[in-house]
Amino acid sequence: MHKRIKMPAMRTTIDLPDQLLRQAKSRAALSGMSLKDLITRFIERGLRQGEEQPPIVRQRRPDLPEVIAARGRQMPLLSNTETQAILDAADAEAGNGSRG
Repeated sequence: MHKRIKMPAMRTTIDLPDQLLRQAKSRAALSGMSLKDLITRFIERGLRQGEEQPPIVRQRRPDLPEVIAARGRQMPLLSNTETQAILDAADAEAGNGSRG
């Protein structure tokens, strides 16, 4: 069992959903504790659990696919404006309106 050390307290405000606050008050009353002590205990327990869990290993994103230009024909160099005009025209033909 952990030995409690009385530390200076800092007053803070937190917003809790009404139902959660009612549950916390009820549990504190049933346990014979103050709401402050119950919340402190839960926060301490949650922080300890965070220390016990292994660190999250982020998986490396797969490499993006390699884009290979088509062979046998010259690809035109288009500006962003020209590309957008082509996309808008294709959308208009399909009845989708403008892309933006």
